Amino acid sequence: MYLSAFIHRDALFEIAERWFCGRLDPGDALQLTELLISDGFVAAETIRSVARRLLTFLHGTPFSEERVRTKGELRNALCRGNGEHTARAAELLARYQAKPDYYYREVPVNGVLCLDEAQRVCGMYRLKRPRRIAEKAQRKLARWLFAAVQTRARAMAETRARERGIPLVHLLTPQSEMSDEFIAAEEEIAREIRTGAFQFDRAALTIRDVAGIKLVGPDDALAKLEVALREMPSMRVVDREAFEGRYRATALILEVPWDAEAVCRAYEEGRAWERYRGRGIDDACLRRGLAPLLTGAASTLTVEVMLTTFSDLVESELGRGLHEQRIIAQRDNREYTGYLPMNVEFLVEYLFAVAFSPQIELSGLPIKLWGRYLPDTLSSHIRRLYGLPDPDLLD
Repeated sequence: MYLSAFIHRDALFEIAERWFCGRLDPGDALQLTELLISDGFVAAETIRSVARRLLTFLHGTPFSEERVRTKGELRNALCRGNGEHTARAAELLARYQAKPDYYYREVPVNGVLCLDEAQRVCGMYRLKRPRRIAEKAQRKLARWLFAAVQTRARAMAETRARERGIPLVHLLTPQSEMSDEFIAAEEEIAREIRTGAFQFDRAALTIRDVAGIKLVGPDDALAKLEVALREMPSMRVVDREAFEGRYRATALILEVPWDAEAVCRAYEEGRAWERYRGRGIDDACLRRGLAPLLTGAASTLTVEVMLTTFSDLVESELGRGLHEQRIIAQRDNREYTGYLPMNVEFLVEYLFAVAFSPQIELSGLPIKLWGRYLPDTLSSHIRRLYGLPDPDLLD
């Protein structure tokens, strides 16, 4: 996984790549902890700064911020309306208010709502949670690995066709034999990963929406903002995607610089070191400031900016585009469900767990990409990072 919202993304990719190959370096746990502290703080401060700038341009009026930790808090805020209800939005809000527990209210989020003077939602910004990053990394790598396995399996079939002296299109293969070839191809790639001979494609594994901003306004104002974004010298639009299905929105990927002086000052003034206690790093080291952790950082990072109207925001949160139902569908409709992609998700989730835990040393990796595991294995090892015993009725 290559997280372009992180300023030490190359270092993080190298650690993840080593872990995928089963190689643990002695300093990995400490480096991960320091990386998640520095990069998480820089990303948070940067999207806050960018969101404030864009919201001021879009609305031109003062706004306040409200920290939200569950989807219920966000969806309650939507019920305050914004004066531009469509009949569909009014219907969805009424359904939510009549049966709120139906709408995944307790799903955790890591975000901030931006509210106008009437406490109506005019925007928000968030950092994707580690579990969601792990799932997205799994999907990306799964698609890439699936293509690689298919290519190997096809090569095996071509070999059989040549041995029989017939074109591949005329080769009739029983389903059981095709399945065996697919498994054999998967095992072959697993062996190459284990020996370090398999090359991971950084471009194919890039995730660009870890840091996200959603701006809410009328269509004409959003169109003017998009034009202005392309003319701002301090930001560069590197990609654009328009959504026209379940709900309408425009997603822009911006490459933006970050201000090291402002970030370090915010760390000091906000006594940010206090939130990182319990991660295994000495308190005196945390108090020294963020600067020692910024060595080797990239000068820019990417932010996803989503432009949408209030009615479409309601549709995405309470209607046809209900976010949690999309997540469930993604989990249920995986094209490739072999053990390799599942282990990718386990390893990435464990990587983040290490960075948030009190452990800064590891004796080994509990998950190997070529192994076979259940989710219980992962949860057990994460509990151990925090010194928590597994529940056992025999003791």
